[in-house]
Amino acid sequence: MVTIQDLFPDPQELAKHIVLGERAAVASGLNLLDNALPEARACAARLLAALSGERWLTGGHVVGVTGPPGVGKSTLLAALIREWRAMGRTVAVLAVDPSSRPELGGGALLGDRLRIKSMVHDDGLFIRSLASRNQLGGVSTEVWPMTWLLLTCFDLVVIETVGVGQTEIDIAEISDTVCYVAQPASGDTIQYLKSGIMEIPDIFAVNKADMGPAATKTAADLGRIGSRPDRLQGWEYPVCLVSATHNSGIRQLVQHFDQHRDFLVRSGALESLRSRHQRGWAMRLLKDEFGSFGLAQLGGRAALEARLSQHRLSQFAEYASVRASIVSRFVSTD
Repeated sequence: MVTIQDLFPDPQELAKHIVLGERAAVASGLNLLDNALPEARACAARLLAALSGERWLTGGHVVGVTGPPGVGKSTLLAALIREWRAMGRTVAVLAVDPSSRPELGGGALLGDRLRIKSMVHDDGLFIRSLASRNQLGGVSTEVWPMTWLLLTCFDLVVIETVGVGQTEIDIAEISDTVCYVAQPASGDTIQYLKSGIMEIPDIFAVNKADMGPAATKTAADLGRIGSRPDRLQGWEYPVCLVSATHNSGIRQLVQHFDQHRDFLVRSGALESLRSRHQRGWAMRLLKDEFGSFGLAQLGGRAALEARLSQHRLSQFAEYASVRASIVSRFVSTD
């Protein structure tokens, strides 16, 4: 008799093929992470535990690309991919598209795959589109574990958010480096400064730089924001003028990405940043599923964060253990 568990791949075996960068295995792993069935969640937790190790704390580079709709994020990302691939780097893209309202079906166009994947077939490039699931932060909770999986076999993991504007701040809780893409003469700079989104980026890119003085003015405005005294000490928050359609400024933008990653490594911040992101993801899922009362059953948020911190290389496995502990308290022993 076939059980529901038989419908899912063996996590240990799948992990071996993912580490080798086999595209079918990577796609199967992402599908598993995107499956909401309880049995799939349990299998996914074992898969992530099998993929855990030092690389996710220190290897690869997670880049977030955000900005308002229509600014040209997808076109810019296509230009960046060409540059990275010319350098011999492998690239995985998680392109998050907006979901429709639940009463309209909750689907998503998933158009970024269509816009970016017009490039020729390339074994060093992997693109996955997924819906935002109406998360106000611009990304869904599945993005972080998917990023973890992709980090095991790609040099760069790029997350392009839905472009919903002022609520799009969760990208900073996933990425090593966040790039905000601005458009000349859009009038958005002051509005986003008020909303707090301008506190998120590590790098600013002004697209459509061929617009001339308007682009230069926008870059100057963003430069003043980047030089605020409350920003991270030691990092210059560069503003890069680019034109995705004319392929200008792309190499300089890539250099800024590399410089920021080097800065994180030199300052010792990369490992702690990723560990914090992992704890944040686990706590967010636990809070969404069990609420404050459920977290209190195991000592509260601070105690659970400390517990996760003690298992820096196996936080996914520890998350599964914490979840099982909470569930057991609600299950009748009669």
